[in-house]
Amino acid sequence: MPDFQALAGDCRAIRNDIIDAAFKARSGHCGGSLSAAEIIWTLYHEVLRIKPDDPQWPDRDRFVLSKGHAAPALYAVLARRGYFPIDTMTTLRRTGSILQGHPDMRKTPGVEMSSGSLGMGISVGVGMALAARLARKEWRVYVLVGDGELQEGQNWEGIATAAKYRLDRLTVIVDRNGVQLDGTTEQVMPMRDIGAKLRAFGLETRDCDGHDCRSVHEALLWAQQASGSVRAVVAATVKGKGVPFMEGQSAWHGKPLSEQDYATAKAALATREAA
Repeated sequence: MPDFQALAGDCRAIRNDIIDAAFKARSGHCGGSLSAAEIIWTLYHEVLRIKPDDPQWPDRDRFVLSKGHAAPALYAVLARRGYFPIDTMTTLRRTGSILQGHPDMRKTPGVEMSSGSLGMGISVGVGMALAARLARKEWRVYVLVGDGELQEGQNWEGIATAAKYRLDRLTVIVDRNGVQLDGTTEQVMPMRDIGAKLRAFGLETRDCDGHDCRSVHEALLWAQQASGSVRAVVAATVKGKGVPFMEGQSAWHGKPLSEQDYATAKAALATREAA
């Protein structure tokens, strides 16, 4: 049984990594990275079959970060799982760094898809799952999408295809933080009941608390039990989670941190760690 208290502590460290890297870079997407910390860490620590010392191991599970602007969260997780040294985080967005503003599979160990333009991850995941079936391989594919990203039509073409071919080794995870670049998802383009939409396309769904590693873990184990159907997890999250002045605020989708912002964020994270 996973040590969920330890996992929660790890996620606090990951949030510090995200804030440190974004401040040093004077750039980066904090809000959506902070909302995804528990989801990505639980996947990499407890669920995915991976070999960090052999990133191209043929039988590894695949993780696709479709919401590629949350790269700082993925990079922090990859570093803490041993894909590259943690101090590499200080090079975020620098020219020549392996940690570009959006994930680049040609540069960063552990990255399965170059992303940034939204809406493509599910389609790529469908291709990976079909490839596994054709090759008679057992790897699983997990795709993390943002709820604002689901406003793009290509996602639904991919979802319909996944359902048609009964890709039961594919799991779609929705980071349902309710906020995107220009406002809330309901203001920009109402998504309403995402679970109902997914079920209408033929997927089975389960909700979870995206900031509770136990809840995330249970939902992902449920997804692994799919047989002849595709399962999706809708994770309720808060954009900017862990830093109160960022929480639920669209302004912090990609706003640079000032010196004062950084100090306030670090103090808030330290208080939560001590609690």
